[in-house]
Amino acid sequence: MTRIGTPLSPSATRVMLLGCGELGKEVIIALQRLGVEVIGVDRYANAPGHQVAHRFHVIDMTDASALRKLIKLEQPHFIIPEIEAIATNELADIEADGLATVIPVARATQLTMNREGIRCLAAETLGLATSKYAFAESMEELQTAIDSVVGYPCIVKPVMSSSGKGQSTINGPDDVQTAWDYAKSGGRVNQGRIIVEEMIQFDYEITLLTVRAINELGVVETYYCEPIGHRQENGDYVESWQPQAMSNIAITKAKDIAKAVTSNLGGMGLFGVELFIKGDDVWFSEISPRPHDTGMVTMITQMQNEFELHARAILGLPVNTDLRNPGASAVIYGGMDATGIAFDHVDEALAIPQTDIRLFGKPESFIRRRMGVALAYGDDITDCRTRAKQAANCVEPLKS
Repeated sequence: MTRIGTPLSPSATRVMLLGCGELGKEVIIALQRLGVEVIGVDRYANAPGHQVAHRFHVIDMTDASALRKLIKLEQPHFIIPEIEAIATNELADIEADGLATVIPVARATQLTMNREGIRCLAAETLGLATSKYAFAESMEELQTAIDSVVGYPCIVKPVMSSSGKGQSTINGPDDVQTAWDYAKSGGRVNQGRIIVEEMIQFDYEITLLTVRAINELGVVETYYCEPIGHRQENGDYVESWQPQAMSNIAITKAKDIAKAVTSNLGGMGLFGVELFIKGDDVWFSEISPRPHDTGMVTMITQMQNEFELHARAILGLPVNTDLRNPGASAVIYGGMDATGIAFDHVDEALAIPQTDIRLFGKPESFIRRRMGVALAYGDDITDCRTRAKQAANCVEPLKS
């Protein structure tokens, strides 16, 4: 039996979000609709999630002592990490001390927020198909790894980063130094290590949103959303659509891989499992133990979007991963480096049939920072993608 109290009262069910970007903001909204008291935490003030949380704090979440001090102050029942730049070892200690439940579990947070941990788990412990890979701590080690393990072309990433930061493609020896420098500058936490991966010639890549939740018998069951196709530029998603057409063999393999990884990680909640697909072959790429940026399309496609699924699973409530209708999403970029920007032509975007938009409310814009997303639904994926991009292109950021 799940009991939820009243926010801002002694009976409240309290959840702390560590990271309050656009994804955290939607998780907060989903939790509040279920009567949960939410505390938002981020490294800067007035982050999107701060604007809707019951209250918020600004701290360096990589500072273990500051993190523990805040958790002792707020006494949350659940802690939901939403970004990579967190003192994950401290979260493990907090969980071990019984101060709060870390979602999905502290071990999952530690492994998935470091590409080295999750890749070794998938390839070496679970024996799943992955691209060839190696880790390096210097330019010399990177060059050796390319020459002896992965070859050209290959992809270089920091072991800890998100949204494509620090990721680049190496096509030949002349690109190695530039890629190394960019990877070192793009990590969320300076681990001194990068991962270099073979570039698989896949047909397409997907995100398989996978949910661990309590079923009607009171036991943990694994649920899957319809696969989400997506397109990236420089490692960052620019559009996504659902469902992505796949063969029955490929979707079965994808679900098997997702279940193997999420079952090993354990805990409750939604995971974004990234996979490469070529025909009937499937390779594991990465996993996020939380809602995924490509999954924003579910706000217009599913009966319960990825944020609602995450909130329900965390609280021990039933989930429904049914697709309501096909749809697509397209990113709205800031287009400039400025604070407090405005957006014109929102009315024109929403005049496009069967579309919607979300403006995230980020206080500072960068040229390639996601400031919003356009959504479209319909019967045909190609048409949905076209209208989502049209809506996104209508919205014009400008200095206020």
